Amino acid sequence: MMLNHISAGFCWVDPKHKTRTVTSLFHCRRTSPPCPARNAAFHGVRMEKKGDKRRSICTADELHRVSVSNSDWKLALWRYRPSPEAPLRNHPLLLLSGVATNAIGYDLSPESSFARYMSAQGFDTWILEVRGAGLSTLGDSLEEDEECLKNISESDSVINDGIGNSRVSSARTMGFKNLGASFVPEVPHMKRRGSEGETKYEEMRLTTRFMEIFLRISERIAGFLSGDLLEGQNSAITGQIKDFNRRLRAITEGQQLFPTEILELHDRLAATLEEFQKQLELIVKYDWDFDHYLEEDIPAAMEYIRSQCQPIDGKLLAIGHSMGGILLYAKLSRSCFDGKDSGLASAVTLASSLDYTPSRSSLKLLLPLAEPTQTLNIPVIPVGPLMATIYPLASYPPYVLSWLNSQISAQDMMDQKLFEKLVLNNFCTIPAKLLLQLSSVFQKGGLRDRSGTFFYKDHLPKSNVHVLAIAGDRDLICPPEAVYETVKLIPEELVTYKVFGEPCGPHYAHYDLVGGRLAADELYPCITEFLIHHDLV
Repeated sequence: MMLNHISAGFCWVDPKHKTRTVTSLFHCRRTSPPCPARNAAFHGVRMEKKGDKRRSICTADELHRVSVSNSDWKLALWRYRPSPEAPLRNHPLLLLSGVATNAIGYDLSPESSFARYMSAQGFDTWILEVRGAGLSTLGDSLEEDEECLKNISESDSVINDGIGNSRVSSARTMGFKNLGASFVPEVPHMKRRGSEGETKYEEMRLTTRFMEIFLRISERIAGFLSGDLLEGQNSAITGQIKDFNRRLRAITEGQQLFPTEILELHDRLAATLEEFQKQLELIVKYDWDFDHYLEEDIPAAMEYIRSQCQPIDGKLLAIGHSMGGILLYAKLSRSCFDGKDSGLASAVTLASSLDYTPSRSSLKLLLPLAEPTQTLNIPVIPVGPLMATIYPLASYPPYVLSWLNSQISAQDMMDQKLFEKLVLNNFCTIPAKLLLQLSSVFQKGGLRDRSGTFFYKDHLPKSNVHVLAIAGDRDLICPPEAVYETVKLIPEELVTYKVFGEPCGPHYAHYDLVGGRLAADELYPCITEFLIHHDLV
C-alpha cells in the first residue's frame, strides 16, 4: 500500500555526504536533528563507531547504548538505517528477540537478514538486546564486561568463511573457570626464571600482587554477604561462599608466600584471579526476571529510539519473536490496566503467546526442572554453552540428539552453515528466575507478573492496537494452538492471524519465521504490508 500524504521534498544525507531528494508523494519524517535524551535514565548514552572493538561484533550500521534507570545496565541497540531508495516511513521499527538470544538471529548474514530486509523497505530498524544479552553490559567498564562474557571456546571461528561478509560474535558463557586447571598443568613445562637462588624480594613482590587481588575479591564477597544480593539463597551455597571468603582472609592476613612454581606463572594466575572476580560479580548480579524487561528495558529503549527518530505521533512499530512477542502482548495489557498509551502504532508477534496451556509445546519437557532449580537456588542457566555443547550430538553422526534440530528449524528450511551460526552464536546465559516466571505460561490463567497476582491475559481485550500474529505450522515450541489462545482475546477488528506452512511442505518451525530460507519470499512481504498499512499518522 502506497502512502498518499503530500508534503515538501525531503533531503536525505548519507554518510558519504551525498544528498538526494525524495519525491514529495511520501509523507516524510521530521528533518530536524534528534534532540538529546532529556531523561536522567539516559545519562551516558553513547554511539560506538565502526573502529571500536565491540563494533566488530555488531553487523548493524550503528551500535547505540542506553542506560537503564536504577541499574548499572547499558542496553545495546543495533540500528539499521533505512535505504535511501525506499519510501520514507513515519515510524521507526523495534525488533525484540526471544529468551536467551541476542541480535544475531535477526541478522545472520547479508543474504539472510530480517533486519536488513526491513531497512530496505524504508524502516529505521532497531534491534534491542535486553540486559544480559549480546553486547548489553553491566557497569561502567564495557570492555571488561564484554571480555568476561565471551565464550572461552571461541566456538564460532571456523564457520565464518562461508557466510558472506557478515561478522560473527562469540558465544557467551557465565560459568566459573577451573582456576587450578588453568595454570597448574603448565608448571612442568615452564623454564625457571633466573638462578636457583632467586631472591626472596621477587617472591615477596609477586606475593604482594596476589594479596592485593585476593583482598579485592574477599572485600567484594563480603559486600555480597552483608547486602541483600544473597538474600533467600540456599544455605549450602551461602555457606560455601562464606567458607571460601574465610580462606581468602586467612591467606591475606597470614601473608603466606606462594610456591615458586605458582609465582612463575604470576601473569596467568593474576589474570585468572581477576577474571574470576569479574565473573563472580556478574553471576551474583544476574538477578532479574521478565518484569524487569517489561518495566525497565523496553521503556528505556523506546524512549531512546523516539529521541533519535522523532516520529510525529511519538509511536513505534514493533516486531517480537517468541519472548519478544510475549513482551509486546504484556506491554499492551499493562498499558490498558494503567490507562496509558502503549506507544505502539502496531505490533507483529512471531510464535508468541501468553498462554500455552491448550498446546503440546515441547517446552513442557522443561517444567520438571523448574522445581529443582528453585529449590537448589541455581542462579543462572547457561543456555549458550549448553547449545554449543549439544550441537555436535544433534548435527553429526551418530545423531544422538538430532530430534533437537526440529525444535529450531524444519527440515531443509535453513542453510547448514547459517543454522550452525545461529546455534553457536545466538544464545546467552539468563537468570533462572526469568525462566521460572515464564513457566507460568503453562499454568491456569497464563503468564503472570512476579507477584503472581497480575495476569497479563486479563487486560489484552481492552487494547486498541492492531496486531499481526504469525505462527509456524511445525513450531514445536509455540504451536499454532498456543498462538491462537492469545489471538482470540484481542478484538476481532484489531487482529490478523496467519499460520505459515503447507500440508505437503514447506513447513515452518520456531526460528524459520525469522530466518528460514523461504521467509523473505513468503513471510516478510506479509509483515511489510501490515506495517505499511498501519504506518499512517
